Amino acid sequence: MSNSYAVVIQGGGPVGLACAAWLLQKNAGLSLLLLDRNPADDQAMKAGDGRGIALSHGSKLLLDTIHAWPDHCPAIHQIHVSQVGRFGRALMTREELKQEALGHISRYTDIHVSLRKALRSIQKHAPHFEWQHDVGDSVLPFETDCLVHAEGGLFKDQDWTESGRDYEQAALVATVEVEKAIPHQAWERFTNEGPLALLPSHLGPNTLNLVWCATPHASQRRLDLNDTEFLNELQNAFGHRLGSFKAIANRRLYNLGLNYRKHVSEGHEVWIGNAAQTLHPVAGQGLNLGLRDAYLLAEKLAELFKANNQSLNRALNKIQTHSASEETIGAVQNALQEYAKSREIDRRATIGITDFLARVFTSPILPVQLSRGLALTVLQWMPPLKTALARQMMFGRR
Repeated sequence: MSNSYAVVIQGGGPVGLACAAWLLQKNAGLSLLLLDRNPADDQAMKAGDGRGIALSHGSKLLLDTIHAWPDHCPAIHQIHVSQVGRFGRALMTREELKQEALGHISRYTDIHVSLRKALRSIQKHAPHFEWQHDVGDSVLPFETDCLVHAEGGLFKDQDWTESGRDYEQAALVATVEVEKAIPHQAWERFTNEGPLALLPSHLGPNTLNLVWCATPHASQRRLDLNDTEFLNELQNAFGHRLGSFKAIANRRLYNLGLNYRKHVSEGHEVWIGNAAQTLHPVAGQGLNLGLRDAYLLAEKLAELFKANNQSLNRALNKIQTHSASEETIGAVQNALQEYAKSREIDRRATIGITDFLARVFTSPILPVQLSRGLALTVLQWMPPLKTALARQMMFGRR
C-alpha cells in the first residue's frame, strides 16, 4: 500500500462510488484511493436505507455507462402536479418529451449496492486503485494531487453550513398501499405545510413511495399515529384519486434544509454531491445533481492525469512519497477551477428551482396560493416552458 495518490476520494456513498468508477473507467492506470466508512460486505448495506430515491432519465444514461443501474427501478411515465384546495394543475408525460421515461424510483440501498458491485468489476482492471473500508475519523496520512470530498450526509448531520436555509420542515417517508394506483404515474400535491409526493415502488403496482413534507412537529405527530389514524390523515390530505389508502409501512423522518457551497473548488480540493449542496426533496434532484457532479469531475480529472500519465509513472517507479511539482499543482488547480465553472449554471438552476418550489409552494398567503395555481395552469398550457423545465430536471445543463 502506498501513501501517495494522484486522486483521493473521501466518501463511499453513491456519488463517491460513481466518481471512482467513472475515473477508473476512463483511466484504468490512475493511482486512486477511496476512503469508505462502510464495511466491505454488502449485507449490511442491503439492510440499510430503504427510502425511495428519484433517479432522472439522465442519471440512468450515466449509470448505464458503468453498468451500475439497479434492478427493480419502476419507471415514471407521467407526473401529475397540483395543489390541495386550489385550482391549477400540470401533467408532464414521456410522450411530450419523446423519452422512454421521465425518471425512475429506486431504493437508496439498491443504488448504493449496485454502484459497489460496478466498482468492484472495474477494480479488476485498475492495478493502482485502493479501496479502504470501515474508515473512521482517524485516517492514515496520505499525499495526493487532488482531494475529492464526497462525504455527503443529511442536512442536520452535516458539519458545515456555508450558505442556505433551514426550511423548518421534515420529510416523513414510508411505503403505502392504495386501492387503485395508476401505473407509472407520480403525484406531487402541494399543501400549505409542504409537498406530498406519491411515487412508484419496486414492491408492486399498488404500493407507492410516500414523501410527506411538513413542520417537524406535525411530521413527528404523524409518525406517532397508529396506522388507521395516519391513513385517515393521508386520505384527507391527498384525496381519492387513488381510491382508499389501505396500509402504511416503514415510516421514518428526515430533517430538510438547503446547504450549498459558494465555491466547490479550493486549491487541490473539490466538493461534489451532498458535500457541495444538499437540497429539499421537492423535485427529487439531490442525487441526480450529485451524479452529474461526479461524472463531469471524472471526465476532467481522467483527461488531466491521462495526459500527464503521472499516476502510472508513480506506480511503476514504486514512489511511496512525493512532492508535487509546481507544474502539477497548477494543472490540478486549473482543472478544478474549470470544472467548478462548468458546473455553475447547472448548480444555480437546480438549487434555484428546488428552493423556489420548497418556499413558494408552501406559503399560506392567499395571493401566493392563487399565483401558484395560475403558474401551474400556465405551465400546462405552454408546452415549451413545461418541456424546458422537465429537461432541466432530467438532464441538467452542461
